[in-house]
Amino acid sequence: MMKIAVFVSLFALSIGAAMAQTATDSIPKFDPKVKSALNMVDQMVYQAGLRYSDLSIAKIKLYDLMARNPEDLRYMEALGSLYFEAGEYASSALVAMDILKINDKNVGALEIASYALEQLGAFDRALPYYESLHLLTGDNFSLYKSAYLQYSMKRYAEAINSLTMLMKVAKPDEKIGFAVSETETQQVDMKAAALNLKGLVFLDQNSKVEAKAAFNEALAIEPTFTQAKENLVKTN
Repeated sequence: MMKIAVFVSLFALSIGAAMAQTATDSIPKFDPKVKSALNMVDQMVYQAGLRYSDLSIAKIKLYDLMARNPEDLRYMEALGSLYFEAGEYASSALVAMDILKINDKNVGALEIASYALEQLGAFDRALPYYESLHLLTGDNFSLYKSAYLQYSMKRYAEAINSLTMLMKVAKPDEKIGFAVSETETQQVDMKAAALNLKGLVFLDQNSKVEAKAAFNEALAIEPTFTQAKENLVKTN
């Protein structure tokens, strides 16, 4: 059901893009002084909406600013962030993807698009954004997430390639968090996390010997790694 909702949203986006082009062509031309004054008022109301936690007002003002200043991506970026922080992942993903059509190197939009689409279960749509984020910034967390999504979609060869790369470039002090309870997160060495995920890839393919070796390697680096300990039991 969630994937259907995402598809509908993305389909609506393609229709909206065509409508947006027509709308852009018909934007009224404001006198620069009038435009500046209207922008100032809308920005003040937007800030007031944030201050008083009235996000609906803040969003409306951002839409007004976007319509009046289609060339200024700051307002679209702020709108995407508002949706994202509120957990409105479908809306935040759609805004971020629109930004990336204009500037495919916008790091903030890549972060929002990748994570929001992942939360919506649209792994195949999230993966290219995580990959782009890693290529653009060298962020190893994005490389780990790429491997995780490849594993989740049973693209095992790709996952192994990503994890092999990650184990080569992971820094000694680099950590990643794993939930061990509803309130507790365990910080784990990135290389150990990669080995644990590699073990899961092997386990999924019923290669228990290789899986066991990977989990043991992970535990050699991070002896208290709870998830690796639990996964190791599955190889017996």
